Amino acid sequence: MLERILPFSVAPAGLPQPKSPGAQLAVRYCMQCHNLPNPAMHAKEKWPGIVERMAARMQGKGNMGTLMRDLMAGVIAPGAGETRTLVGYLRRNAQRGIDPARYPDLGSGAGKSFRLACSQCHALPDPRRHTAAEWPHVVARMQKNMDWMNRVVGSQPDAREPQLRVPEIIEFLQRHAR
Repeated sequence: MLERILPFSVAPAGLPQPKSPGAQLAVRYCMQCHNLPNPAMHAKEKWPGIVERMAARMQGKGNMGTLMRDLMAGVIAPGAGETRTLVGYLRRNAQRGIDPARYPDLGSGAGKSFRLACSQCHALPDPRRHTAAEWPHVVARMQKNMDWMNRVVGSQPDAREPQLRVPEIIEFLQRHAR
């Protein structure tokens, strides 16, 4: 229904512990409306609020009033126990965010480019999550996702907006990679 709001990230079999109750609930409920979210899309602190907001929408109580009720006709919302299981699963497998104290260069140069670009969509990943050889592929996938979601708008840069500086982002990540 709303596939365009979330780029494809992971197939059900690619979820952490794909046969666990939490993964099964993510597949059952999340995919009714959009692509399956990767649990690492958000930090663990964010997931409870996100699931609460999504559950309200599934119940037709979202921010679009009557239209939301009409959009959600036939959509099944999780019960309280299922919601707790889903939130627990998402939190256990959430993005382990960057420790700013370990990276004092996050505030300037390549670190700032990384922080501004990547925090638009998810918690900042620790650069040690991937090797130096893996980061260019990860950044290319994220750039494709941003283009797909139209987060980087138009072909002409607007000097008033932070620009996506891919070489700087890759340089920062590779410098701090495992």
